This record gives sequence, C-alpha cells and structure tokens, in this order.
Amino acid sequence: MRVYVPTTLRELAQLSLGPAPLPAYAVTPALREWYVSDDLEELEYAALVRAAQASLRLLAGDPKAPRRRVVVAADVPDGLVKADRNGEFDHPLALGRVLLTEVLPLARAASVHVDADDAEADVAAAAKAAEAADTGGDDDARFTVDGAEDHELLWYATQEIPALLAE
Repeated sequence: MRVYVPTTLRELAQLSLGPAPLPAYAVTPALREWYVSDDLEELEYAALVRAAQASLRLLAGDPKAPRRRVVVAADVPDGLVKADRNGEFDHPLALGRVLLTEVLPLARAASVHVDADDAEADVAAAAKAAEAADTGGDDDARFTVDGAEDHELLWYATQEIPALLAE
C-alpha cells in the first residue's frame, strides 16, 4: 500500500521515521467517498495533500525545523497499516489518516516531496496560524494556512535526500 508520511526536514535527517504508531495518509474508503473519484492518481494526490497539511502542523510544533513541508511516500505491506478510527469523520484533517504499526526506515521510501525555498515565508506564516485556523472561526488564520497550499511540493528521488538535507 502506498502511504504518505508527514514529517519535517529535521526528522527526515534520521535514518527512519517513527516511533510507531506512525501517522500517515493513504487512499482509504472514507477518502474515496469524500473525493468522489475513481482515478487512483487523483486519490493519491489527495492523500499527499492531506499529509502536507499534517506536516504543516508538525512544523507548528517544532520551531527549529526549517519552514518547509515534507512528505515521504512509501510502499509498505498492507499488514503494517491500520485504520485510524479516531475521528476520521470528525475532523477534516483526519480524512485518509492511517497508522503504521512499525517504524518506517527511509530505505522503504519511494520518494520525498518538499516545499521549494520560495515557499518558506508562506509556510512559516501558515505554521504560526495553524492552531487558530484549526480551533475555529479565525478566517484570517484559515486564509494564511490555505496560502501555504498554493505551493506545490517538489518531488525528490530517495537518492537525492542527502543533497536535500545539505541545502
């Protein structure tokens, strides 16, 4: 199963992502129903976007991390993925969320998706506004968070991770 793991550049510098259970995003039945598409590529993109949104929340909690959203795409055995039943329909950010039952070695990664340098100011502002946007009613904060989503994540092959981290 293809999963999209939200992370940060600081966490990416480790040899693995964890600890387990590790939140990730995938094409779940609920995501299929919400997105109303049978196109697997579109559905996987929707899961990637969900993971990017979760990466922004990780940045909000780690002020030392470079202000770039990071998502690791990986193919893992179905047996390592379990549904995250905690509020899949209660909160929009939980849609498509799954849990990996083991630490994810970066050797399993298929690719890495990262914001370009020119997104850093918008991502930094969005990370600051994320809590206000999530906890209700602050339209300015929601607008700021949505502004980060205007930036497409760049695709990196796994062998490019060391150069990416050296930037």
